[in-house]
Amino acid sequence: MILVIGLNPAVDAEWRVDHIQWDEKNNVLHERRWPGGKPVNVARWLQHLRQSNELLMPLGGGTGREMAADIHALGIKLIRVPIQESTRVNVMVTQSDGPQLRFNPLGPKLSREEWTRLFAAVQKANRKSRLTIFSGSLPRAAAVGTYRRMIEEAHHAGVNSILDCDGRSLREGIKAKPFLVKPNRFELAQWCGSELRSTKAIITAAKSLSDATGGWVLVSLDADGGMLLNALEGFQAQAEVPFVKAKNTVGAGDAVLAMAASCITAEKRPEDWLRHGMAAGCAFVQMPAGVLPSRSKIAQFAKLVKVRNCG
Repeated sequence: MILVIGLNPAVDAEWRVDHIQWDEKNNVLHERRWPGGKPVNVARWLQHLRQSNELLMPLGGGTGREMAADIHALGIKLIRVPIQESTRVNVMVTQSDGPQLRFNPLGPKLSREEWTRLFAAVQKANRKSRLTIFSGSLPRAAAVGTYRRMIEEAHHAGVNSILDCDGRSLREGIKAKPFLVKPNRFELAQWCGSELRSTKAIITAAKSLSDATGGWVLVSLDADGGMLLNALEGFQAQAEVPFVKAKNTVGAGDAVLAMAASCITAEKRPEDWLRHGMAAGCAFVQMPAGVLPSRSKIAQFAKLVKVRNCG
């Protein structure tokens, strides 16, 4: 069983407009809402891949109740930790043609008692987990070392962990040496403190991150594919992906992560983590926001992804 931890979940809302008119009224032609945010995306994908998983999240207010109901409707096993403040709503404004705007609130602030209950729930869930994924941002005013502490507790329970976050949370979290870290290009550049304008620069930064954790680093690079490295194992591989016309890119990295996690628990080769992860990302970006591609479509893309050693 894979345990997915989402500490700052969100309902995703997409507002469709003809064209964004700055400083003017914009009529929303259509609105869709679904349980979103990185951890929910990962859990949805694992469910879609028929991978046993549980999703643990703090939820509060009307948005939290909406989210819990939708998650149960999807058939995902939810461990809900009640909180007083309301769960956030992320808003995407999508034009008929042109760039998409995204607005992500910082999320609720948890009380000391709520944090105590949350840590206890994570410890209990780790006892039956084979792999624990820590995904997404931290709630408002959370201690920057929260992921580090939770990963250390997972280690004490004998559970491997995957970390997917950014900024100070990533910098602190890797000190606990997770089994795998999954940054995108921006997050990796943010971590190493320099722009990554070449393949060589990306490899160097990813190796440094792997040196810091002693584990695996899976880098998603959008249309440029991705990389998987482990400095200790001497493993370096790069994936080239076919060109696809993207309809939506929100959650593509979560598709990559979920597929890689499923391959890890199935004890597949690292090359397969990368190949099938990239295939899931390619298939996903061709779908409308919130819709997952068929497994057969993912399998088709897996045949087109080229994985080569980049050492």
